Amino acid sequence: MVPWRRSSSAPSSRPALRPARTNARVSPDVSSELSPLVEEGAGEERWSALVPDLLADILRRVEADSERWPPRRDVVACASVCRRWRDVAVAVVQPPLESGRITFPSSLKQPGPRDAPMQCFIKRNKKNSTFFLYLGLTQELTDDGKFLLAARRCRRGLHKEYAITINSDGLFHGSHSCVGNLKSNFTGTKFTIRDWQPSYEGAKAFSSRSGCWFGNKHVSPPVSTGDVEVGEVSYKYSLLRSRGPRRMNCSVQCPVIEGTAVDPQNGKQLSNGIPSSLVLNSKVPSWHEHLQCWCLNFHGRVMVASVKNFQLIAPVEPGEPSDEETVILQFGKIEDDVFTMDYRQPLSAFQAFAICLSSFGTKIACE
Repeated sequence: MVPWRRSSSAPSSRPALRPARTNARVSPDVSSELSPLVEEGAGEERWSALVPDLLADILRRVEADSERWPPRRDVVACASVCRRWRDVAVAVVQPPLESGRITFPSSLKQPGPRDAPMQCFIKRNKKNSTFFLYLGLTQELTDDGKFLLAARRCRRGLHKEYAITINSDGLFHGSHSCVGNLKSNFTGTKFTIRDWQPSYEGAKAFSSRSGCWFGNKHVSPPVSTGDVEVGEVSYKYSLLRSRGPRRMNCSVQCPVIEGTAVDPQNGKQLSNGIPSSLVLNSKVPSWHEHLQCWCLNFHGRVMVASVKNFQLIAPVEPGEPSDEETVILQFGKIEDDVFTMDYRQPLSAFQAFAICLSSFGTKIACE
């Protein structure tokens, strides 16, 4: 509401006169508050008035000069200028499947690179049961990294749940930055991955009352459609309780999205991808006689032996050579609380992070 003030006359030495019985004159004070809004609207209109071809050429040059983070933040800054700039940026920037780069938050739920795996790492905080996913910026195993996702583990009765968020400071009750969760059974051998912001149609939807529990508080999904089951992770029982590598298999729903990046503010574009079901099995390690342990070839990305280390591969079709197995996701320990996570298409960063979270914790029936 625009403030109003009474108009006043210049001071005078004459005695004050009795006010006349008329309506007092008022004038709106518009100079201090309306002018910034007018200037902001004019500035946005000026930026959006650029020639489309010129604007697209500018964004292509910015995108080409910003291949890695943190310089890649310039692309995000250009997409934040106005609606027209965002539309052009979405059309120019390719998804991770084609470019091998993560740019917008929507890239976290798109399939990973096709040619080479996306190299990430996870940092664990045992004191508050939190986990943080970072994108590796160099070839080193650990660097500053670019923050991608965070998760917090909480026990609800006999079950454990992980709330996954896109904000490192949003790991609190009722946070609206949650994008999904991971829920386990009592024995910790079966996990369900649920997406609170589904990026495609065709997945199994649950009731709108479902969500994530933290203690006695219920955190509802930030969308009205309810959460959607997008994957399941199962660990095989070890009846003889013999110590050895864990054996797991995953069934996930992966969207196939090609072309350009997805605008996170336009949910209708997210449903263009056709979901496909994918089954992944853990690669069976080989026994090393000299080291007297089970071994997998992580190509230098894992430094510490751990029962949590694993590689997921797609089943080999009949008639195909078994030596051409492609590792879709690998997870391994490099320090006490640091783990590498390398994934590729058709998995997304969100799905890969959820699968790796299932490896933390003790598996009563598997060890």
